[in-house]
Amino acid sequence: MAVFTDLSETDCSRIATAYRIGRLTSVIGIADGDAETTFLFRSERGEFIVTLFESGADPFDLERAFRTMETLAAAGVPCPATYRTDAGAPTITVSGKLVAVVGFVPGSGASEITPGKCRALGCCAARIHQTLQRPARGAPDGLPKGAVHGALTRDNVFFLGEKVSGVINFRLRHDDVLIAELAQLLLHWTARMDGTLDGALASALLAGYGDVRPLSEVERQALPAFIMATTATSFAQNHRIADLEASAQRAFAAAKACIEGMQP
Repeated sequence: MAVFTDLSETDCSRIATAYRIGRLTSVIGIADGDAETTFLFRSERGEFIVTLFESGADPFDLERAFRTMETLAAAGVPCPATYRTDAGAPTITVSGKLVAVVGFVPGSGASEITPGKCRALGCCAARIHQTLQRPARGAPDGLPKGAVHGALTRDNVFFLGEKVSGVINFRLRHDDVLIAELAQLLLHWTARMDGTLDGALASALLAGYGDVRPLSEVERQALPAFIMATTATSFAQNHRIADLEASAQRAFAAAKACIEGMQP
């Protein structure tokens, strides 16, 4: 259980009061990564996720993450409800640590990856990109650029059945070429150990993305190279140097086949 900072009753009451979450009925420490302390607060008003940031989080980054979630929620993207103090701040300081509170997200991580979940994930990722993309912005090579989530991994996407019920952890939001994140999604959710992509999963993810934000011809042509580069980076980071070149080439070929099988 990743709980590094204990909260006293006084601390809990202060948090509940600051965020107006009502009388507490229980406080439970929960496992959530290895760099933060996370609690589930239950109150007469519902369930809330309370995070204490152990590694010097930047209040500016947390404010940006809150604004991102608020923008996406208004556009219908499933992400946690945000809670602010009376002064409008997303954070307070407790026990020397920044604290933030968001609503509880229903669902669970994907223990099994299916084409249905991949299609729903692709649709959700495209909605995030479409909602946050600034008009008329692009990289010099013509590839659309905008804000991306930055970590759409299995830890940060929840499902109810085959539908995405919530996306969390927007602290890594940054600007990038949009298909760079799409390449990361394909690698993380559809790649086999040898670098090839599961055709059914990859095609479903691309179809879901295209349902919301169809890829331009430039993006279609560039995506296999981005997947190749993403695969090579992943293999290097995992010290699989001997397999890197062949696996990256297999990823390129698999992505190209998926793209060629899509309707323009």
